[in-house]
Amino acid sequence: MAEILKGKPVADAMKEELTKKVEALKARGIVPKLGIVRVGARPDDLFYEGGAKKTCKAIGMESEVFEYPEDIDQAAFEKAITEVGSKKDINGILMFSPLPKHIDERKIRTLIPVEKDVDCLTLGGAAKVFTDDPTGFPPCTPTACMDMIHHYGIAVKGKRCVVVGRSLVVGKPLAMLLLREHGTVTICHSRTENLPDVCKEAEILVAAVGRAKMIKANYVREGQIVIDVGINADPDNPGKYCGDVDFAEVEPIVERISPVPAGVGSVTTSVLCKHTIMACEMQNA
Repeated sequence: MAEILKGKPVADAMKEELTKKVEALKARGIVPKLGIVRVGARPDDLFYEGGAKKTCKAIGMESEVFEYPEDIDQAAFEKAITEVGSKKDINGILMFSPLPKHIDERKIRTLIPVEKDVDCLTLGGAAKVFTDDPTGFPPCTPTACMDMIHHYGIAVKGKRCVVVGRSLVVGKPLAMLLLREHGTVTICHSRTENLPDVCKEAEILVAAVGRAKMIKANYVREGQIVIDVGINADPDNPGKYCGDVDFAEVEPIVERISPVPAGVGSVTTSVLCKHTIMACEMQNA
């Protein structure tokens, strides 16, 4: 039986530390604030928004939602995002994407100030992450993976790390974060030849490919640490969610594994707040 790497203990420890940082800022007359930009009202956006607001409140931060109709035009939205970015009391900006198809999202992202880009939405933010600039903020999900790795005392230095998934949201930035800590990193994807054999070579295996239960028993071996980033509709249990790892097959084999739900996803809103606080500290240095 594998050790289950749950997200709640990680998030709880982070919240305790973040509360202290917020109190220190408040002692200087500064209250960190997150701005949440949402177009329309998709259920998944609303769910994440609710979690972010709840975490902000729990640690003493402020948050403000900037909601726009789904049919907002390009010019109006450009003006709106520029106004949000210019607000001095907003330290970090989270913008839900994808935006409606009639909006040029690439242009909108350029209007977010890099110093307030707490979820790596801008090219400038990505450049900082990929050049190891500590003033840049990686996306919240790969950062949550690293926070879990640190919390559970998992050594990365010198270890063979395999990341299955190459998105700019998780796979690529996570590879950079593992490299920062001297892991030897292989990035794979759904078209990698002999993928099960490559995954078996890993000491730390991260599944972030976006395919329900893709990682089966033949992808893993004894002694591995498996981090499951996926969140998918469970094909075997309607109305429930599962990861990219077939937990029932893999858990009996490996040494440690994160579950879905209650794993990496439960840490992401704490990371969002952590990044906003860091941005606030830098803006008020």
